[in-house]
Amino acid sequence: MEETHCIHPPHEGAQKKHSASDRSLDTIAVRGASLFEPHTGAVSTPIYQSSTFRHPGLFESTGFDYSRTINPTRTELERTLALLEQGRFCLAFSTGMGAISGIIKLYRPGDHLIVSEDLYGGTYRLFTEYYGRYGFSFSWVDTSDFTRVERALRPETKAIFIETPSNPMMKVTDIRRCAELIHRKGGQLIVDNTFLSPYFQNPLNLGADMVIHSGTKYLSGHNDTLSGFIVLSDTPLEQSLREIQKSEGASLSPFDAWLTLRGIKTLALRMKTCEQNAFRIARWLREHPRVDQVFFTGFEDHPHYALSCSQARGFGGMISFYVKDPADVPVLLKKVSLILFAESLGGVESLITYPLIQTHSAIPEAMRTAAGVNDRLLRLSIGIEDADELIADLEAAFTYCSKEGHT
Repeated sequence: MEETHCIHPPHEGAQKKHSASDRSLDTIAVRGASLFEPHTGAVSTPIYQSSTFRHPGLFESTGFDYSRTINPTRTELERTLALLEQGRFCLAFSTGMGAISGIIKLYRPGDHLIVSEDLYGGTYRLFTEYYGRYGFSFSWVDTSDFTRVERALRPETKAIFIETPSNPMMKVTDIRRCAELIHRKGGQLIVDNTFLSPYFQNPLNLGADMVIHSGTKYLSGHNDTLSGFIVLSDTPLEQSLREIQKSEGASLSPFDAWLTLRGIKTLALRMKTCEQNAFRIARWLREHPRVDQVFFTGFEDHPHYALSCSQARGFGGMISFYVKDPADVPVLLKKVSLILFAESLGGVESLITYPLIQTHSAIPEAMRTAAGVNDRLLRLSIGIEDADELIADLEAAFTYCSKEGHT
């Protein structure tokens, strides 16, 4: 029997008071770090669409000089996300990949990183095709198996980079154990927390050194902007990352910062609804005669269910599943209508993706196959629409598979 809750209630942590604030995560998401704009009382943070700022005099500054380095709208967003992730600092980048690229520049040629083998294909491409040229080395490991992480350690290992839950196979990595392991070597643990968002999981509290988000996904939540974030608490690391961001120029624009702030206001409501819908749809898929296997961390018989409950407050809205017949894949992608065949995830609209071709095509075939990404795998990002209508849409698409003679 599958349960709809963790060992601890999934939203219990979200209702607790933040250690650095007297506000809950729900309230922080809605009101932000500042509650309102202090000079005018504006409820919505203004968009400071200015590239530069006047100096009162020589060696004097208002705190804002040039928007590539710092901007008031972006600063409010960074402060808000730092509170949500229970960190001290946040840096906002133009995309999630920009944030990842910034982190890698903390390391030097010859350094080695252990990376989850089951993760977004764009990260694999960035690491191997680009940073691999400059003397960095990467070991791609099933990080949900801790013994494999231990075996992958080298004298030159400087970091472990994980996605948990993983994309797209929904594997869960033990954040605490990985943190302890890499800290013994003086390295850092980097956690991509995009799938669960800070509403359901806070890796810094579990020992992670840096948390990454593609803010394009659940944080903004409306498929209308791109953004990326690094959240951390270590001052020297933050200073190094600020210099990297300033030098490279991949900082988030004021308007996109405002869009992301607006999206975060409904983060708690969206995450709850996405998860509730995902439970219903995952259970329905499990019973469908044309579906072979469903991957959803909220199932009580998921191999990492207990671990999920020990380090997260919920399971999110992501589902992957195998159809029995690969010939069903193009039919389903063509015939869904309410669910949109598109890349990305985490928005209010439900999306269906074919990882083999879309998100993971950059990963070598042997590695994809070993991770479970094959021609029968589909990924669903469940939105906030009516769950019955989403199920009816899938049922209608599956009916076309039957009509076209697939067995």
